[in-house]
Amino acid sequence: MTADTGANEGASAVRTRFDEAALARWMTDNVAGFSGPLTVEQFKGGQSNPTYRLTTAHARYVLRRKPAGELVKGAHDVLREARVLTALAPTPVPVPPVLGVCDDDDVIGTAFYVMALVDGRIFWDATFGDVPREERAAYFDAMNATIAALHRVDPGAVGLSDYGKPGNFFARQIARWTRQYLDDADAGRDAGMDALIAWLPGAIPDGDETAIVHGDFRCDNMIFHPSRPQVLAVLDWELSTLGNPLSDFAYHATMYRMPPDIVAGLGGADPVALGLPTETEYVAAYCARTGRDGIPDWDFYIAFNFFRLAAIFHGIKGRAIRGTANSAHARERAAAYPRLVALALEAMERCR
Repeated sequence: MTADTGANEGASAVRTRFDEAALARWMTDNVAGFSGPLTVEQFKGGQSNPTYRLTTAHARYVLRRKPAGELVKGAHDVLREARVLTALAPTPVPVPPVLGVCDDDDVIGTAFYVMALVDGRIFWDATFGDVPREERAAYFDAMNATIAALHRVDPGAVGLSDYGKPGNFFARQIARWTRQYLDDADAGRDAGMDALIAWLPGAIPDGDETAIVHGDFRCDNMIFHPSRPQVLAVLDWELSTLGNPLSDFAYHATMYRMPPDIVAGLGGADPVALGLPTETEYVAAYCARTGRDGIPDWDFYIAFNFFRLAAIFHGIKGRAIRGTANSAHARERAAAYPRLVALALEAMERCR
């Protein structure tokens, strides 16, 4: 099944356990209207930060927590997620309401936050196969409108002027993911990654922009209305920061080239046959919404994003080797890493 209903599907037995009684006591003191007893289930999503459905007789919640164990510096920062969700709540960007934040590791073992559960559908298949063909383009347009709305938000106006470093986004990001790749000796080296690391810094396009960027904007990180093409909530803000909006949009648009068995993607499919806009049409719609004539050097942004994703999967590979990966699919993702490198290299060659 490709579409999950937020209220009724996608959660099962708890894989990463914690003190549920301690959580209930904290929620009694910190979440308005909370009353137990509390039932806890774990969502199949939330690959990086364990995510849980919390149910009482009168309400339903979602909890996001840091994973246990040794973590990469700056990663899995659920408190940053809570901050950006709170800041975006009054904007046109649809986000779930944050109801409580806990920075005390002693409560359940790690920091966490609690938000309202948003009823709707999550599509794990980028073809939107559960939607009638004639309606699918509208769902793509809803995603396009949502990311464009995010990039139009003024960070200073919502209290996020210090949410990241403005300027030189690509140089800083290339350096960051290069360091993460090089520092993980357990996961090993790759000739393709080494070639990308050598090419990317000198290929950065001229010009710079700064906006709030999601960092992992794709269809399975959104909750859609139960029956119409409307995004009700954007989820999983772990990688959000201030950055270049073209990077964020290009990451989203990698779905057109992404093999569907890695993350939700259309790689190998014919968008027209599926009733979907082409990659070119999708880029044009974003440009129209954000006042652009076009996006020169488009394949640089695609290459950068496949490189970044490859670096993330390289890190998952290292954690799988060390036995510290929290996702049940960590070894599958580690195995997919070489294909992401290959997709980055293909986009790099298109730039030459």
